[in-house]
Order: sequence, then C-alpha cells, then structure tokens
Amino acid sequence: QVQLVESGGGLVQAGGSLRLSCAASGRRFSNYDANWYRQAPGKQRELVSGITSGGSTNYADSVKGRFTISRDNAKNTAYLQMNSLKPEDTAVYYCNVQLRNNLGFSRVVAWGQGTQVTVSS
Repeated sequence: QVQLVESGGGLVQAGGSLRLSCAASGRRFSNYDANWYRQAPGKQRELVSGITSGGSTNYADSVKGRFTISRDNAKNTAYLQMNSLKPEDTAVYYCNVQLRNNLGFSRVVAWGQGTQVTVSS
C-alpha cells in the first residue's frame, strides 16, 4: 500500500516561491505517474501539473511558466516548484500517484493529505 506525505506549504507574499514535496512509501514509485492538484475554498479540485513515469510533464494554463514539476525516483519523491506566486494560487495542494496500464488507462493508487499554500497580496 502506497502512502503519500506532502510538505512545503506555507504563507508567502505575492511574487514569492515555495517548493512542495510529495514523498511516497513503497518501492514502485518509479512506475507511477505523479500529479499535483489544488482545491481553493468553494471551488472544485483542479489538476495543476502532472509528470509521467517516463518524465513527461503537463501543466494547467494558469501555472505554465511559473510552476515546475519534477521527480526523484531514488528518493520516491515528486516536487512542485512554484514561483511568481499569486493570491489566486491560494489553495490546499494535494498529490496523487496513478498507475497506467498498457492500454493507457490510469487508476489512482493513493492521495496525500494535502498541504496549505496561502499567498498574500
């Protein structure tokens, strides 16, 4: 069973930076796609960024050019580097890992508990 633990959230002024970490237990982290989601108060959870097991990345339009996702399989950890933060980035950030089969279908393996990011204006 995979468990995920996020860290790195906090309070930062607009224009500042934070680096979120998502540490996974278990030995199969390299086989998983990893994703970062966020949920602001009163809003639905949205996909922020993802990185496949092969290292391909994708980003929501709202964070392109400001956020960078990466992974270190030796440390079983995915990261989200967030620069030029804006008040509208304020949310609880969650990571998950998914396992994709040979047909391209994915299933969620685990979610983290979330970490709060607050950007003040």
